[in-house]
Amino acid sequence: MENYADVIIVGGGPNGSFAALNLAKLGAEKVTVFEEHSEIGVPCHCAGHLSINGLKILGLYPLPKEIVENIFYGANFYSPSGREFSVRFSFPVTCAVNRTFFDKYIADLARAAGVRYSLNSRVESLIVENGFVKGVSVKQNGLFEEKYWCKVVVDAEGVSSRILRQAGLPAFNRKMLVYGVQAEVEGVKDVESDVVEIYLGRSYAPGFFAWLIPKHDGKAKVGLAAKTGNPKRFLEKLMFKHPAASKKLRTAKILEANFHPLTLGGPVGKVYSNGLLAVGDVASQVKPTTGGGVVFGLTCARFAAEVVYEALKKGDFSANFLSQYQRRFTKILGFDFYVMSRVKRLLDELSNKQLDRAIGFCAKFHIEKSVRNFGDIDFQGRTLLKAVKSPRFLLAAIYFLYLYLSANP
Repeated sequence: MENYADVIIVGGGPNGSFAALNLAKLGAEKVTVFEEHSEIGVPCHCAGHLSINGLKILGLYPLPKEIVENIFYGANFYSPSGREFSVRFSFPVTCAVNRTFFDKYIADLARAAGVRYSLNSRVESLIVENGFVKGVSVKQNGLFEEKYWCKVVVDAEGVSSRILRQAGLPAFNRKMLVYGVQAEVEGVKDVESDVVEIYLGRSYAPGFFAWLIPKHDGKAKVGLAAKTGNPKRFLEKLMFKHPAASKKLRTAKILEANFHPLTLGGPVGKVYSNGLLAVGDVASQVKPTTGGGVVFGLTCARFAAEVVYEALKKGDFSANFLSQYQRRFTKILGFDFYVMSRVKRLLDELSNKQLDRAIGFCAKFHIEKSVRNFGDIDFQGRTLLKAVKSPRFLLAAIYFLYLYLSANP
């Protein structure tokens, strides 16, 4: 039957495509991805700053050269007053990728493995029979709707959460939503090409932070996210008034800018139902500290593919069977999500003055020496457990706790 697939995936972003790719590799023969846009990876809403180690674990590194825009050995952190704390590793830790090319690369791998893609295809609703998701209703090219049947739907729609809510599942915590702006600029001055820059402070990015990511071609990605206020106005303030950023960005020209929300509350409480699983941003599988959702989302997409393939073999698509998915990713990622949520809460409570003191403390006592051997920026909970064995890092942790408690007497 033409309008049938074993698995239908909603969304052709990296998480949807990676779930499809892994399903095909496992042996699933009829997998269809519906993508509402006319081109994979467009529009782009992400800076594409990814952990090299995370990509290696997923089997995606090294990447084709045309996808990688730069490679980084560390980061410079700036306080609201311009104080600087630097962490540099002896090995490359992260890379910047062209997200459009990256998304297309994973989709091309999936197509080569036998996955069918349908572009300009917006999934409007789920087809539910006897309490089980049995397919989707799709609007093709904005003109007409057609029904497609399947055994399992994998929801990788992103933060919109329309399909997730239709399935009766809880959406992410909207109180933990921040609004981001990502710009590409040219004319940046005096930047180190092999480190990223992070700018902290409520005056420039309340509830989050700002970043500067250099590219090989002399351009840079600049962005931030904010819990309140207008991200565009905060970006202008960063570029023209931040004591450190303005020296590099005051004369820079914005070539293009995109706006996007980020969900930082950690995974939603339930991401499965009869005949459906959710992966990626829609499931809030995003690092609360950095807003990075690619590596964790891809990791969860692989778990989803494994569980769905087992369901296909057993013919069991019940919520009880599919619940293995949530247990698997919670076992692997749950501790790190928990720690990152607590770290974010601590940082959110610090005032500009306290952030100045914290950055100054880290620089004065050379806290970077205690983390140079730990380059894993994805599994931050485990990294902190290792680093806390260092007297320097333990001292910093105690000082940050002191600042937090003083902010919450």
